[in-house]
Amino acid sequence: MTDKKAPTPAEIRAYRAENAKMRERDIAANLGVSEAALVAAECGISVVRIDPNPNRLLERAPELGTVMALSRNDSAVHEKIGVYEKIEIGEQMSLTLGENIDLRIFNWVWKHAFAVTKTDGENVRRSLQFFDKAGEAIHKVHLRPESNLEAYEKLVADLRLEDQSQEFVAEEFTKLQSGRKEGFDVAELRDAWSKLTDTHDFFGMLRKLDVDRLAAVRAVGEEYAWKLADGVIDEFFRKSAESQVNLMCFVGNKGIVQIHSGPISNIQPMGPWINVMDPTFHLHLRMDHIAETWAVRKPTKDGHVTSVEAYGKDGELIIQFFGKRKEGQQEMAEWRSLVEGLSTTDKAAAA
Repeated sequence: MTDKKAPTPAEIRAYRAENAKMRERDIAANLGVSEAALVAAECGISVVRIDPNPNRLLERAPELGTVMALSRNDSAVHEKIGVYEKIEIGEQMSLTLGENIDLRIFNWVWKHAFAVTKTDGENVRRSLQFFDKAGEAIHKVHLRPESNLEAYEKLVADLRLEDQSQEFVAEEFTKLQSGRKEGFDVAELRDAWSKLTDTHDFFGMLRKLDVDRLAAVRAVGEEYAWKLADGVIDEFFRKSAESQVNLMCFVGNKGIVQIHSGPISNIQPMGPWINVMDPTFHLHLRMDHIAETWAVRKPTKDGHVTSVEAYGKDGELIIQFFGKRKEGQQEMAEWRSLVEGLSTTDKAAAA
């Protein structure tokens, strides 16, 4: 619909009714609208516009009890069942550090929010959904049967906005410059990389050097990064489940990073997707979206730390894995051994 007038809220609702079993992201793509426009079209019917400030959510989210927190990008969906707890509220960035719901929130990106009720026969599903100014989903909070419904209804009433328009006007999201993909000094990169003392300093190093992340990983050399075999993610999940290693799984978008810490067990491939379906952690990853997978090693004051990083065709990071580790502790030998044993581009992937 790029050359046509955008559909009206009524037209959006009609199309949804005709395609009730289609995924919402597919409906939005077919109509040429954002996912937020799809949701907004139901305002006054099954949707309420609410304050999008993530700090107002975090102040009240513990009252909801056990919920499912969902964050995604175009290639990975990360779902955690638990309670919002150990919350640290900041002006630019806020955190939750709970046992199950572990989030890094970039507050300025959150621009639109809705409380959504979906009814399917006797089944009623309720959620809080947050979007950036372009209408891309950032984070969703889904109620579960054991959630506190009374607290949810009070939260929605308190965060309800006067503006309940069904129209959604998307604003373009200006992508941050990612740094140079070529023409940088590799010796300077290697020197700066070798002097890292904390993994959190990695992004700042790239910004200071004005180097793109994937370009840095490709250029730094095998002492710090080596390319893994195509399709290695399947092997990685299988070996992680077999060893029951405690790992950390990071999935992010512009407005949030959501983290799982612990082992993974129930791995279920389905078409292009590989899925983790564990009691408190569900992950859905599009393997066909992964263009390159790298093992990356970063020095820290506690010894080097190893990650597995999958990148899309656009060079953007899709998903990242570390061994579970507390500040001041060395990396687990079993995690390091698992990563170093993964098939590389030089080895057969049938390990």
